[in-house]
Amino acid sequence: MEMPQSLQTKRKNKARILNYIFQRGHTSKVDLASDLKLSMPTVLQNVRDLTERGMVQESGNYQSTGGRKAKALSLVPDSCFSIGVDITANHLGLIAVNAMGKILTHTRLRKRYEDTFRYYQEVAGIIGDFIRENGTGAGFGEKIIGIGVSIPGIIDKANDILIKSHALQVSSVSLRKMSQFLPYPVKFENDANCAAYTELSEQNSDVIYLSLNNTVGGAISYNGKLYEGDNFKSGEFGHMIVVPNGKRCYCGKFGCFDCYCSALALSSNTDGNLEKYFGLLERGDPQIKKTWDEYLKYLALAVSNLRMAFDCDIIIGGYVGGYMKNYMMELNRLVMQMNKFDFDTSYLRCSKYHMEASAYGIAIRLIQDHYDSIE
Repeated sequence: MEMPQSLQTKRKNKARILNYIFQRGHTSKVDLASDLKLSMPTVLQNVRDLTERGMVQESGNYQSTGGRKAKALSLVPDSCFSIGVDITANHLGLIAVNAMGKILTHTRLRKRYEDTFRYYQEVAGIIGDFIRENGTGAGFGEKIIGIGVSIPGIIDKANDILIKSHALQVSSVSLRKMSQFLPYPVKFENDANCAAYTELSEQNSDVIYLSLNNTVGGAISYNGKLYEGDNFKSGEFGHMIVVPNGKRCYCGKFGCFDCYCSALALSSNTDGNLEKYFGLLERGDPQIKKTWDEYLKYLALAVSNLRMAFDCDIIIGGYVGGYMKNYMMELNRLVMQMNKFDFDTSYLRCSKYHMEASAYGIAIRLIQDHYDSIE
């Protein structure tokens, strides 16, 4: 039975208020009314209801501009929690997030992926241990609203099927083989989409996220929502051809962007150690500098093409994105040589989050989904 329009509106207003506070950390009733275009009685009623539910609280006063100080509103940190899990070919990352989106704790351990019931059972056990060992107080486990799992691959979320993952070397995998072992609702999402969630805001709702991990991926956000494509393949930037008849890619094609700008394209020069690679680059190693110049050339080409195609901000993330801060001027110069339609590269920047970005992204997505579904 369809919900009456009046109840839908009330539900939507509560969700908008919760997400507004989530984005800003704290606010006032006046700001809620003004920015969300709600009447003050509507704001007062919803804030009262959310306060009684233990989701919103008064957390001090705003600085006075004359007259009585406005009460600052914030979310109640321990009203709910979510767990983010990042599965890669060789590791497992876990993160716990509270109702405000604050990271409580995180860990990363070596765990080689395999499509077996034993693996999924062991992962479920690791998640259970993580929850028990890192609980912030009584009732922590009961307040967990769900577990988000980030996976490198194309996912049919409606049916929880991993359609294809070159990184994990599997296809047509039912992810319910894992969720059946977990006593919480489970949401599965592509790893680049998850990382992109960490960068989205009302001020940054149209953006391209370029993920430079051991495989290259990405995400497209329009009006604050991720565009998934007709077959869940949106954002597969790693398989754009940048060198016709170039290096052979693991996908079977030749000259894919992934061949030239994955993290492995760099770390393969230092026995798989990306940190060592950038250490040698910092110290001016001539051979490493040569490979880096080549890398930046192809990265600039991809950035220029993405800018021409989408005409919006571009964020560089992933493992390599975590090291890019000191090299952005060099990248900007190369991009400007290729792009004659922009006056500067203010649209291009590094991601805010590096380690466990995908786990964090899916964890905060769960919190926001929880707010969107509030009755």
